[in-house]
Amino acid sequence: MPKPYALRHKPYALYFRLMKKRRENSLARRRWRRFRSNKRGYYSLIVFGILFLLSLGAEFISNDKPFLVYYDGELHSPIFKAYPETTFGGDFETEADYRDSYILEKITSGDNWALFPPNPHSYNSINFDIEGPVPSPPSNANLLGTDDRGRDVLARLIYGFRISILFGFALTIIGTLLGILAGAVQGYFGGRTDLFFQRFIEIWGAMPELYLLIIFASIFKPSIVLLLALLSMFGWMGLSDYVRAEFLKGRNMDYVTASRALGVGNITIMFRHLLPNGMTPVITFLPFRMSGSILALTSLDFLGLGVPPATPSLGELLAQGKANITSWWLSLTTFAVLVGMLILLVFIGEALRETFDPRLSLAEANENEE
Repeated sequence: MPKPYALRHKPYALYFRLMKKRRENSLARRRWRRFRSNKRGYYSLIVFGILFLLSLGAEFISNDKPFLVYYDGELHSPIFKAYPETTFGGDFETEADYRDSYILEKITSGDNWALFPPNPHSYNSINFDIEGPVPSPPSNANLLGTDDRGRDVLARLIYGFRISILFGFALTIIGTLLGILAGAVQGYFGGRTDLFFQRFIEIWGAMPELYLLIIFASIFKPSIVLLLALLSMFGWMGLSDYVRAEFLKGRNMDYVTASRALGVGNITIMFRHLLPNGMTPVITFLPFRMSGSILALTSLDFLGLGVPPATPSLGELLAQGKANITSWWLSLTTFAVLVGMLILLVFIGEALRETFDPRLSLAEANENEE
């Protein structure tokens, strides 16, 4: 079969590609303007992005080690490298404890100086100078108090926020990729392939996920990687239904039939032609899927089935607040961080849903034509 004229003559093919790219860019600009017009979602994205970027540098915000130490004419960076006590005039070859009054006096006396983070506590550092039982209430030394082991609550909130966001990103990305792949295969091929996958999803979805987590937690050592793998095994099924519906709707359209007639492969048609047209439900559900992933991690940590005990976690702080009802700073601050994070994600998701709404796109197109 002879190729179309635009494909046999490169200048015309280049022209059509440029026009197609121009239309895509115009659509992207319209969607971006529509997203910015939703002030609640737009500013939520800005606030969430700032908080996430700050959490990535948690070691520079909350740490029991200084950024820089100037000692005897030399600069040291303990936040990146472990130095023995002997480097600062101590007696032992072990790593220096910069909260020790002896070492602190050495690195701040005379011409020496040390630059500490704003919150001089790490997520695992224990305040041994607390007067009274733990958990201790907020004070000048610990702005949000300490937990039941004497660890700074503010530091654990900062590090726990970062772990929750990164875990949510990872679980959302893995679940989205698996859901797109499964839904694309079901919707494009249909028939027996679709029937087999649907029966498999029904059987797989009926498996008790919580019981499996309990069993694996009792067999293997708890870790974030194991938890991510187990949750990813079940987190793709909800999205695959939407992708399947989009592929079922588009596989019999004229441009797909024409692509098959021109000899284009199935994989190319699926992921180059059909998938871009079916990405609307995928993109709009991303913030909601991420909030669900964060809630899943928090719930499992609250039950003791999540990350290892020493890892900073919002769910573990909530469990401590439940065990220590009178220590209001544990539950209240963790609840505020968790709810604020989820509200920002919900606002972003609502803005994305309105941005990619095809009815709004059609209304804007009609207004431009008029």
